Amino acid sequence: MGDTARRSDGGAVTPAEGPGRETGLACDILVIGAGAAGLFAATWAGRAAAGRPCSIMVVDGARTLGAKILVAGGGRCNVTHVAVSEADFAGSSPAAIRKVLGRFPIADTIAFFAAAGVELKREETGKLFPVTDSARTVLDALLREARAAGARIMHPARVTALARDDAGFTATTAIGPIRARRAILCTGGKSLPKSGSDGGGYALAEALGHSITQPLLPALVPLVLPAEHWIRSLAGLTLPTRLSLRAGARRLHATRGSTLCTHVGLSGPAVLDMSRHWLMALHHDPAARLEIAWLPDTSVEDVDRLLVSAQGRGAVSSLREHLPERLVRTLCEVAGAPPAGDLPRDARRRLAALVAATPLPVVGDRGFTVAEATAGGVPLAEVRLDAMESRVCPGLHLAGEVLDVDGRIGGFNFQWAWASGFVAGRAAAGQFVAETDGNQAAPADARPASAVAPPAG
Repeated sequence: MGDTARRSDGGAVTPAEGPGRETGLACDILVIGAGAAGLFAATWAGRAAAGRPCSIMVVDGARTLGAKILVAGGGRCNVTHVAVSEADFAGSSPAAIRKVLGRFPIADTIAFFAAAGVELKREETGKLFPVTDSARTVLDALLREARAAGARIMHPARVTALARDDAGFTATTAIGPIRARRAILCTGGKSLPKSGSDGGGYALAEALGHSITQPLLPALVPLVLPAEHWIRSLAGLTLPTRLSLRAGARRLHATRGSTLCTHVGLSGPAVLDMSRHWLMALHHDPAARLEIAWLPDTSVEDVDRLLVSAQGRGAVSSLREHLPERLVRTLCEVAGAPPAGDLPRDARRRLAALVAATPLPVVGDRGFTVAEATAGGVPLAEVRLDAMESRVCPGLHLAGEVLDVDGRIGGFNFQWAWASGFVAGRAAAGQFVAETDGNQAAPADARPASAVAPPAG
């Protein structure tokens, strides 16, 4: 598109509009990234500065805004979950995650979207979706609220460098340099790079003095099994399972839920939730191993007793009351157990062990191009949690997936985006207004009487 960028309403922002390329664009608060965290931060910055002279600009490198929001939840966008706690996340310390989540709880999320015209419904899994079953409803509301709060949204305008001086920040972008008093980094991680979150934000954070945890790994990503593995022959089969991650005799982590056998390995909620733990454990201990229990509430002893009690009926006849027959026949074949008739003791024990704890010789994952989140990022220890402001670069705030926080599947990563974006946006505006007034900054953790204001305009 050259030197012309689009506004969020589809119009063009050219060098002739505003200060322009010749003199350089300028704003008081620059939000880098127009995803969930960025749009939320811009909205709350505008609301916090309402009635005060505070210009807010949001820039994003993507040609189409909100691509990640639009594909979330199968195109329906699971906005949040009915119950969210620090236990649903990994990465930085649970206490730090809990503090940020507590600043914008689920009730505030529901109220915000209701005021923005988005009614949410609860499903059996606890996930909350818009009643329209359309992620477009969510994205349109976020864009509308950000604009109503006074934010100017410009794209494609990728930020390739961010520098700090005594007067604030200079962002080098595809539409020219932008000067800002404060900046909010909401660039996302490395997952789904086609959506715009290709890891570029990490370089911006590092250039300003931050560290990035290592390794950076895909999270919420399907796992790959060897080409010849029998699970791949069960592609399309879905059932509840339990996955266990072990190192020696210790169980490091466990997940349970729906699992999908695929043409390359395994996917589904239980597998996606396990993926970051497995990849991180494997990085630190190559001997780490993964197992799947096809009957999640049943031990190997329980399975063995079930098979003993069914002697004469045959293994398939007995197990198909609890598992899909297609899986049962495959398990019998792999265990060397006769599918019908009497079951010899050794074959019975092999089958019971396979049902209760099938080893998973994972050889890889589908990578960041498929992953829904990133494990790793800027440590929360480098951020003042009451303002989501950098401890190493004053005036820089951070929110969303660029931080070392990743949640399990089900709306948890969105809730982190809402909470961290809320804190960052309000604090950035509050600090700017206080500095402009020449007063000491007001406490960043001071909440208004109602954190969820009605939509502006």
